[in-house]
Amino acid sequence: MLNAFVAQAAQATPSLLIPQLPDLIWGSIAFAIVLVFFTWKVVPRLNAALDARRDAIEGGIKRAEEAQAGAQEALEQYNTQLAEARTAAAGIRDQAREDAKRIRAELVEQAQADAARVLTSAQAQIEAERQSAFVSLRAEVGAIAIDLASGVIGESLNDKRSNDIVDRFLADLEVSEAAAAKAKA
Repeated sequence: MLNAFVAQAAQATPSLLIPQLPDLIWGSIAFAIVLVFFTWKVVPRLNAALDARRDAIEGGIKRAEEAQAGAQEALEQYNTQLAEARTAAAGIRDQAREDAKRIRAELVEQAQADAARVLTSAQAQIEAERQSAFVSLRAEVGAIAIDLASGVIGESLNDKRSNDIVDRFLADLEVSEAAAAKAKA
């Protein structure tokens, strides 16, 4: 039967679309050998390469996600530190303003105290000089009055009693001027 089939196949005109039986058998055997070889050698290596590539891509994505999460955390930490720094700077500025106000108040107070001290010292010095001038003027006025009275009377009035009279007269004059000043005020 196989021989009859082969003989009939040899007599028929070959078709381009339908292969001959020996070609079909040998083609199937070659295909099976190639298929076994690819399944046994090439497919595991191809699968291993694809798995390694998939792992590398997934690892890259995971690393990228971790890096992005780290960057986001660093950004949040930076923003927090920046806010803290701004708050601290505002506190330092406020403290500096308060210190400046306090120092200014202290300087104004010290300047006023110095001015009051200088004024008091000047007033005391003026009063001392006025008293000195008053005593000096009183002695000179007394001496002139005694000399004048001596010239009018024609006798010398340079004794202690005449000096007491002049002093009493000037004291009475001062009291009357003080009473007049009070009456005006």
